[in-house]
Amino acid sequence: MSTALTQSYAYVHASAVRESASGRSLALETSGGATPGGEQANPRFFDGFLTAPIAAATALLAVADVAATRYHRPSSAASLDPVVTAGGDRLRMESFSGCCGVYARLDVLAPGLDGGDIGHGTTNVDINVPLRQALARLGGLDPLRLRVGPEEVEAITFDGHFVEKKVPLPQRWLRGFAEAQVLGAGFALRAEVPPAQAASVLRSLPRLTLGSGARTTRWVVPTGRTLRPVSRPAPGAVCLPGAERLTGLIPVLRHATGVRLYAPESAKAEGTAVAWEVGLPGMRLTLLLSPSASRGFSGEGGVLDDLATGPAARDAEQVAELLAWESTLDIAMLASQAGLAPERVRAALTVLGTSGQIGYDLAEQAYFHRHLPHSAGDAEARNPRLRGARTLVAQGAVRLDGTLAWVGKDDHTHMVRVDDAGRSSCTCMWWAKYQGGRGPCKHVLAARMIRFDTTKESAR
Repeated sequence: MSTALTQSYAYVHASAVRESASGRSLALETSGGATPGGEQANPRFFDGFLTAPIAAATALLAVADVAATRYHRPSSAASLDPVVTAGGDRLRMESFSGCCGVYARLDVLAPGLDGGDIGHGTTNVDINVPLRQALARLGGLDPLRLRVGPEEVEAITFDGHFVEKKVPLPQRWLRGFAEAQVLGAGFALRAEVPPAQAASVLRSLPRLTLGSGARTTRWVVPTGRTLRPVSRPAPGAVCLPGAERLTGLIPVLRHATGVRLYAPESAKAEGTAVAWEVGLPGMRLTLLLSPSASRGFSGEGGVLDDLATGPAARDAEQVAELLAWESTLDIAMLASQAGLAPERVRAALTVLGTSGQIGYDLAEQAYFHRHLPHSAGDAEARNPRLRGARTLVAQGAVRLDGTLAWVGKDDHTHMVRVDDAGRSSCTCMWWAKYQGGRGPCKHVLAARMIRFDTTKESAR
């Protein structure tokens, strides 16, 4: 089911690169943001200078290009304006591709910013075609002032001059934020290589074409500080799924100080997600790819277990009250403040991630807080497998038999099995197709719900 809301962005001006007697400035206009003082129509988060302006412009352009691209079944561009979160010591700029299979984030850290305080809050910023063209043309060594938020808001808004955009906001975009942070939290650092080595690998990849989309899966084996391409999974190999989706990093690498690859520990015959992190002066650019170019993050199902069982939903309300746009979340401190075990805090953060409130920073191995400036809706409504599982439980269509469970009614009954390691499997078509690679099916979820309720009753 493809559900979309209409999101309106109202900007005081269009974002632009401007020249004046005092120098160049990059003005990023904001719309509809959440701040510690409440919702604001056009919040202001920063007014200062970028210490590496050309590198920052190139990286911001990469984030904007992801938002404007469909890598799977390319068609006319459909761009959502990137989300910016100010965390007091950094600015994070995030976007998803139109197909929801590529996630990009630029972290401009304190050393990348000079002058001016960094605020707290989350908003969308206007990224338009003229701005992208201006970013691509930037050069020279002159300083570049960065302003995130409007100037002289009161005087301008009094005249009523706004740039307004109305765009469809797919529910899968919200689910993508949740799944991306769950995937990232399970990654490990697999390789660290010089920019020249990374560029050599990326230049060897086929280019994305409008006629075909990204379909090629490649693997590389880290050897010291090099990446050795291989034709199939091998011990220690890192998957590059839909590898053409990485070529947008090539222009950024000329400014890079280093490149890191993050992925699951073990290689699989099928594709697995991967993240490339490009270190820049005072900044980091991260590109996270879904396990296949044809798979958006929204369907990965990594959040379903925490949503289905345990007190995670109730815990999430308690943990949410402790969040305040922190750039890194300390799990131990949150556990102490909330009076919860660390594993329950992590599950609560997963639930909060379904409304876009939580992200994950691979470099710091820590969660961070954001608050999207639109209504996220109900997590269960956006997860049909979870709704299906609850329906099965409500119908009394789950019967436990030791390590087995029979789920469904009449000819639509399926067997769910739990092995000695606690892994579940099912006889349904979903499980046969994905083998748990896209999260549990509704029958496995329903069985886990009943087992959890049974265990809880036995413990009383």
